Amino acid sequence: MTDRLPRFGLLLFPNITQLDLTGPYEVLARVPGAEMHLLWKDTDPVRSDTGLRILPTTALADCPDPDLLLVPGGSGVQELLADETVLAFLRSQARTVRYLVGVCTGSLVLGAAGLLKGRRAGTHWASRQFLAAFGAVPTDGRVVVDGTLFTGGGVTAGIDVALAIVAELFGEDHAKLIQLSIEYDPQPPFNAGSPVGAGEDLTARLLERMGPMLAARSAAVRAAAARLNAAQD
Repeated sequence: MTDRLPRFGLLLFPNITQLDLTGPYEVLARVPGAEMHLLWKDTDPVRSDTGLRILPTTALADCPDPDLLLVPGGSGVQELLADETVLAFLRSQARTVRYLVGVCTGSLVLGAAGLLKGRRAGTHWASRQFLAAFGAVPTDGRVVVDGTLFTGGGVTAGIDVALAIVAELFGEDHAKLIQLSIEYDPQPPFNAGSPVGAGEDLTARLLERMGPMLAARSAAVRAAAARLNAAQD
């Protein structure tokens, strides 16, 4: 990477899905000497979408130049799509960061910042169709790599993304050592982690439950895409 120790920045925000953040954090923090920064507008505790409170370590204004910048997802993404402070921060950091990462619906925030145009990107299966509004090429996969852009599927895919990044930076053996150290050996009791495995009935039931949230997200994406297009004209 560079002559100094690796520096990783992970965005934190209200109503984040904590595993989008903490899964990759657990992997990246195990890189020897890694400097970890949990980034938000201030350093007050932030509440996740399930009530877990997480403490930012670094304000956006104080963020040192990271080698990697990661944006997780969660229901709070709707607000981020219209948050010019966050979007401007991402655009600024993207000019110098070595790796840009989106986990789950965090990819939509990268899109709203104008960072996905013409690039292959992934996100949670239920929100994948929204990527096209930002000029991205929606791609099915737990880990999607387009040059130095790494994006992933929903929630648990963040662990896979982080391992892929460690392999890219430090070699496959290093990533395998971390995988072994956290005993990441998924053997779920059910084959229901994707619409293909879950089947049409379960998928339809979940989409019905997610309906109001997806409708709100669709509206937020349309508004964000309109602002982005107007700014780029």
